[in-house]
Amino acid sequence: MAQKKYNVLFIAVDDLRPTIGAYDDEFAKTPAMDRLAGESQVFDRAYSNQAVCIASRYNLLLGARSTSTGLYDFGRAFRDYYPDAVTMPENFKNNDYYSAAIGKVFHVGHGTYNDEQSWSAPHFYDNVVEYAAKNRCGPTREEALFENASWEEASVLPKGAPWECLDIADEAYADGRVANEAVSRLAELSKTAKPFFLAVGFARPHLPFTVPKKYWDLYNPDDIPMPSQQTNPVNSLPFAVKRDGEISQYLSIPNANEADPFPDSLTRKLIHGYYAGVSYVDEQIAKLLHQLKETGLDSKTIVVIWGDHGYLLGEMGMWTKHVNHELANRIPLMIRVPELKGKKIDALIETVDIFPTLTEFCGLPELAVPQPIDGVSYASFLKGHASEPRHYVYHCFPRGGKLGRAIRTDRYRLVAWQKIDQSDKPQYELFDYRNGLIEKENIWDEKHPAFLTLKAMLDRELKPQKFRPVSKSKIK
Repeated sequence: MAQKKYNVLFIAVDDLRPTIGAYDDEFAKTPAMDRLAGESQVFDRAYSNQAVCIASRYNLLLGARSTSTGLYDFGRAFRDYYPDAVTMPENFKNNDYYSAAIGKVFHVGHGTYNDEQSWSAPHFYDNVVEYAAKNRCGPTREEALFENASWEEASVLPKGAPWECLDIADEAYADGRVANEAVSRLAELSKTAKPFFLAVGFARPHLPFTVPKKYWDLYNPDDIPMPSQQTNPVNSLPFAVKRDGEISQYLSIPNANEADPFPDSLTRKLIHGYYAGVSYVDEQIAKLLHQLKETGLDSKTIVVIWGDHGYLLGEMGMWTKHVNHELANRIPLMIRVPELKGKKIDALIETVDIFPTLTEFCGLPELAVPQPIDGVSYASFLKGHASEPRHYVYHCFPRGGKLGRAIRTDRYRLVAWQKIDQSDKPQYELFDYRNGLIEKENIWDEKHPAFLTLKAMLDRELKPQKFRPVSKSKIK
């Protein structure tokens, strides 16, 4: 506790895969994140614990994997099952920090709510799904779901457009307003001596790709990088892959029976919108980083940029997330610590590791909380005082009545698909990433040396918790 108490600026970006220049994406226009990367510990192999917004945020804020808590899906309030849980921001608050949330931090919508107990100040919330066009007629289906309407209420509403490209100001959409509020809050905090944990959540590049025109104009449509493979991996298990789903909740998106894969023109437009959204958020992040420097807070503030899970842009014919494949789970993670020089980190790391890592960096007492903690601290490793904490990462996703539990090592991923109570015989997928990050073939064979090694790792993990029932209470 004698060490310096750093502030923490935690930036969460919804649906952000590593489409960032600092992650060797030469097409992306992300100057703010690229500059920050030069001062940060940039994890090349960071992974979500479950590729869906609600679970990934519970993984982050509780430091616990979905399989440890039973919180896999929307509509479950974690305090119904862990009433005395201490979240990451609450832990900072309990140690005399000011903690606050601006934008999307906890997932609000689809039957889930904010947790006021985590914060020192009321949550500044803004929209995830919104449109700026003036000729609109009432809320769309996705807008209603994010406002916590029931599926029955939302399903009768019209679908919204998957993108919008208008010549309007950044503040016409929520992320611009969130950035402005965060800049104001940092100015206020610079005048106080109390340390802070400020979480700022941006919605784009989450669908719909409603982004000011100037960010679309950064990219030439003819140069959009198209997916090289738009078919399922050879020997895929039928319940492990996806079509339709989230993206089909938007207008003019054909279902798999109509078009699989999507026409090139639609694929190109959707990818264009995604990149525009990333650049829009990059500019909002630039505003926060500029304010940190202007106020002098940068010398005593840890900055984290975290994508809640990866994203599929037509690879293997799949869109968005909700699977156990590489691109749906690999995330950007940058941790800027004033005392450390920036460098790329090749070590494997999970989302659940962020909670204990920030706890140690800020000199807070070792975690002693009632919920399960699966995360391990990387602070000593990043300071050069310890070896890599993990030799594999673990994640999961429930699909088709089964739970896929995955082990990812340097080269391979093993996924075991089984009923959640493990009453049936598991079915396996084994993927080799020696020649790229897109799964081409399930090479599982019970005699494959990698299968035997990874299966032993997976068998050491705890048995997964069953799905928690849908909550009756509403955490706010």
